[in-house]
Amino acid sequence: MRVEPAGLEDVEGWLALAREVEPLFGPMVESADFQAALRQAIGRHEAFCIRSRPEGTPLVLEGAVVVSKAANEIAWLAVSADHRGQGHGRALLTAALTHLDPTRPVTVQTFAATVPEGQAARDLYRGFGFTDQEDGGLNPAGVPTVIMQLEAEALLKAATNHG
Repeated sequence: MRVEPAGLEDVEGWLALAREVEPLFGPMVESADFQAALRQAIGRHEAFCIRSRPEGTPLVLEGAVVVSKAANEIAWLAVSADHRGQGHGRALLTAALTHLDPTRPVTVQTFAATVPEGQAARDLYRGFGFTDQEDGGLNPAGVPTVIMQLEAEALLKAATNHG
């Protein structure tokens, strides 16, 4: 599996992945704002994906991540249900961290500990050294979230251990 920069040809696959995670993330696919933000992230080289094209089928986005270099954060990360548990999240997060500033803390808003469906995401971030910092409120799907942070000193260690 290879994490590669996303291109505009990936938008349809990205929307399919977004549709799959909307019950936990909130409405995205029909949102003009989400689609515009995705295209902007692709244009700024802040969107990355793992894709495949099984013979005779359309392009499949197995997982994807968006970073914000300005905010030094993981803005969006999802792996399709068919590809979970295969190291995609780890590969995406490793790639994302290489595009962020190692001298500043990295943040991510993810699921609170009370959300069973979000445990895999929390475990992924904790495995890299992220720790809970503050309540993130409810996301657009009404799911409780938390802001997690990876301290700058831990960023180099995390990239080394997972790279």
